[in-house]
Amino acid sequence: MPPTGKHVLLIGSAGGHLTQLLALEPWWRSHERSWVTFESRHAESLLTGEQVSWAYQPTTRNIPNLLRNTRLAWRLLRRTRPDVVVSTGAGVALPFFVLAKLMRIPAVYIEVYDRIDSPTLTGRLCRPFASLFLVQWEEQRRFYSNSVVVGNLL
Repeated sequence: MPPTGKHVLLIGSAGGHLTQLLALEPWWRSHERSWVTFESRHAESLLTGEQVSWAYQPTTRNIPNLLRNTRLAWRLLRRTRPDVVVSTGAGVALPFFVLAKLMRIPAVYIEVYDRIDSPTLTGRLCRPFASLFLVQWEEQRRFYSNSVVVGNLL
């Protein structure tokens, strides 16, 4: 199926976050898309043939990498002007959500499936900047009012 002309920017840490975004392939494959994740052999193999920008890690408590990822977010959002930003976290998502909000680009956050009894730090930080906040379990709704349950991605 040819791309629709809509551009999706998919952001997720390597590992499970990236795996959950890949599970959305029936939706994103019909759109022009680009990815932001951490460089690893696993991510490189999963995203062969895709347009990928490598983010800086670690993101937790690392101010220099937060600034580098904010600069990356600024450059990518200005250059690609995506129609929507979609992320499953983790920390790399925050600068993209803040800047997307400032640039009036819709941003969709999908809370990860393995945190049922507590919210993630990234989810709590991105929530105010998200246009739409999705959860994979009904139990997660108690942490995020007005979230939408979409069911398990995996």
